[in-house]
Amino acid sequence: MVVDVYKSYKIALEQLEADSLCRKLVPVKKSEKFIFAAGKKYLNLSSNDYLGIGADKKVRDGFDSSGYSFGSASSRLLTGNDSIYSELECLISKMYKKESALLFNSGYHANVGIMSGLLSKKDVVFSDKLNHASIIDGIRLSGADFYRYKHLDYKHLEELLEKHRNDYENAVIVTESLFSMDGDIADLKKLVELKNKYGALLVTDEAHAFGVYGENGHGICEEQGCINSIDLIVGTFGKAVGSVGAFCAGNGVLIDWLINRARPLIFSTALPEINIAFSFYVIKDVFSDSKLRREKLFNLTRFLRSKISEKNLKTAGESYIVPVIIGSNEDTCKISKKLLDSGYYLLPVRHPTVPVNSARLRVSLRADLEFSDLNFVDMI
Repeated sequence: MVVDVYKSYKIALEQLEADSLCRKLVPVKKSEKFIFAAGKKYLNLSSNDYLGIGADKKVRDGFDSSGYSFGSASSRLLTGNDSIYSELECLISKMYKKESALLFNSGYHANVGIMSGLLSKKDVVFSDKLNHASIIDGIRLSGADFYRYKHLDYKHLEELLEKHRNDYENAVIVTESLFSMDGDIADLKKLVELKNKYGALLVTDEAHAFGVYGENGHGICEEQGCINSIDLIVGTFGKAVGSVGAFCAGNGVLIDWLINRARPLIFSTALPEINIAFSFYVIKDVFSDSKLRREKLFNLTRFLRSKISEKNLKTAGESYIVPVIIGSNEDTCKISKKLLDSGYYLLPVRHPTVPVNSARLRVSLRADLEFSDLNFVDMI
């Protein structure tokens, strides 16, 4: 008897297709604010290059890449720890006035490594219900008990802390600062209050806010004036920095612990020197001159959100991540196709990235757009 070992996967894929949930990889090329796919030019409205730095040729031309390798050939704990890594970690720790900082290969690596490294079966974690999948995966790997509080509902969080905190050795509260699918913002001051009251660590993922929010672009923690009170601040280089990789900054004991326990760090070949050097260059030399970029981005945000409100479309949040919530997968895909046909690269976001029946178009604004680029709203 011949068994089709792929049968169950084929059936499952067919069901995904029927439910408008099947995802496919599309080859693209990018140039400034445009993206090219299947021989067609689109305005890119799905990128996380919030300041337009990644697409800025002048920024790239200003970077001296000479002398940096294109591969590391080892993990950082072996021979992959070039001095440029330490220089960037030193720069980040000084930015946040923290004792230490640690680089990771990506935001996913960082969150999985931090959560699985910090926690054990003796511990507990309290996580916002809409936290990124990388945070959830890290928690699951840790073996710690896991309680999710309702999104941005700090009364519910305190109820959980009051009920469960004393049953465990260590406790961690973890949140995104700027949520990647709803575009709304955590109240970090309230979380600091709760973490102090109940003896917990606070881990804050600034992935989507780093480079934009705050006087110096350090994120929501700077905007809300609570950098010093957060135990670990996580950020990425793959969004507003226009590079690749991630970091966490915080207490020296925690960083030393992660060097010894964060498996994505220990068992991954380090990023090439050239990527780390480019991130260093952008943060040191380009961010300091990015105030006008940030102002432009916030002006675009106010303009787009006003247009969406005028059309009575359903949205959420308050940032430059602007969801247009449609609901059904099928309807969202149809609207996305209509926009693609008209030259707007705005892709559908569906379950499991967002909750069931909340499929949406996730508009990701960037500082190199113009106000006239946002007329696509009239087509929704």
